[in-house]
Amino acid sequence: MTATLSEQAAVDRNGVPHYRMFIGGEWVESAETIPVIDPATEEVVCTVARADTSHVDAAVAAAKRTHESGVWRNTPPNERAAVIDRVVAALGPRMEELTVLSSRETGMPVRLAGAIGVGFPLVHLQHYAELTRTYEWERPAPVNGQVLHAGLLRKEPLGVCAGIVPWNFPAVIAVWKSIPALAAGNTVVLKTDEKTPIFALELAGLLREAGLPDGAYNVVVGDGPTVGGHLVAHPDVRLVSFTGSTATGRQVMASAAATVKRVLLELGGKGPNIVLDDADLDAAVDGSIYAFLLHAGQACESGTRLLLPASLHDEFVARLIARLRTLKIGSPLDPATDIGAVMNKTQHDRILGYIEKGKAEGATLAYGGSVPAGPGFEKGFWVEPTVFTGVSNDMCIAREEIFGPVLSVLKYDSIEEAIKIANDTEYGLAAAVWSSDNQRALEVAQQIEAGSVWINDYHNIDHFLPFGGYKQSGTGRELGPDALDEFTQAKSITFDLSGDVSRRAYGLVLGTPPAAK
Repeated sequence: MTATLSEQAAVDRNGVPHYRMFIGGEWVESAETIPVIDPATEEVVCTVARADTSHVDAAVAAAKRTHESGVWRNTPPNERAAVIDRVVAALGPRMEELTVLSSRETGMPVRLAGAIGVGFPLVHLQHYAELTRTYEWERPAPVNGQVLHAGLLRKEPLGVCAGIVPWNFPAVIAVWKSIPALAAGNTVVLKTDEKTPIFALELAGLLREAGLPDGAYNVVVGDGPTVGGHLVAHPDVRLVSFTGSTATGRQVMASAAATVKRVLLELGGKGPNIVLDDADLDAAVDGSIYAFLLHAGQACESGTRLLLPASLHDEFVARLIARLRTLKIGSPLDPATDIGAVMNKTQHDRILGYIEKGKAEGATLAYGGSVPAGPGFEKGFWVEPTVFTGVSNDMCIAREEIFGPVLSVLKYDSIEEAIKIANDTEYGLAAAVWSSDNQRALEVAQQIEAGSVWINDYHNIDHFLPFGGYKQSGTGRELGPDALDEFTQAKSITFDLSGDVSRRAYGLVLGTPPAAK
């Protein structure tokens, strides 16, 4: 175990681990603390220092000082990559420990926490280390095709970049918000959700040990309206990268406009999951369950609208429900568990409220719809996997992002109708098509308005490929080289090599200067 946990997560007087914020290379305490609650047991996992606007100001000031000093932005890319390499090396031996922490703070099953909560961040860190070495930071560029001129195109850092991380996948999204920004030579202020701050704070210790200069990476923990809002509006922040709801994304965009910040938004979704009549049903049934039940449905790109051809509808639904009956819902720390708890009481009540709306709208509750019964569910926040059939696309449960384990099944009669239903939404984050004919599936995929379309798969977020949304699902792209494009700005430098004033553009306007006397 590295010094990070013993130094950063000190034990408070009640024997509970306590985390401080990380500002300017120092662990920073505050007057107030926030309890981090295990969604499955309602036990306190740890406490964390609560930020206020003064902490945001201090973090931004530290990031700005470090950027202006040049100590990080002038570090060669290979050396920046080496810092990320050292983080990867330190993170590897802590996989088991961080997996358990991830499971406890998010409620996701430990199998999933190992894969997505810690495994994805590790892989994505490795990817950005390599990308930092291979990205084209500078290249010669032709100027008007003239041999008497030369050009240079540079990709340079923006400055202070703010990242706002949601609670559903806090570790991997903390990496998405911070590592490509750092790889590009920027400095970072990360605002984590107060319910899930652990990985971002552990990463602070790992980055410092790896040699990242003080002030290059800062973490504050606090609420969205006050702390997040102040960070977004801060005049010294040059980019805001936000993942969260579309409603909040609109507010972020409006606030950022006052200082013309660059904005990277990954927002809500209502993913259409289209099964064609020639699909492999065994694969499509399991894939459709995975599409809407990953992390109890608490994923923005979830496939929560299942579009079935009328000819397959009844058989497919019967198979899907039979498969759902085999899944285990229970303690996230049990390796046999398939479905864990939802995040908190607010989320729990919101999901149950949508289930009631679905019933009131006339949809058929085909499976689930309540809190699981029996021992083990007396505490925590639990919702059964829920399936509605007889859903039309104008119903609330088909149009609004529920962010829970609720599936709306819609019937279609033609591929044209399926595509029309799929695109009839304000969202456009992700979708899928299931077919045994790849060409046929591709033809459908090309007509879907979404940033990611998976064929015979779901949630296949590949770190080599850009991820982001169409329409009101966001702006910009994360992952792959596109992420470094987002965190850099282009500068063109041109040289006049002619030595002849008459050939220069200003010579055409001013004329030849008089001879010197």
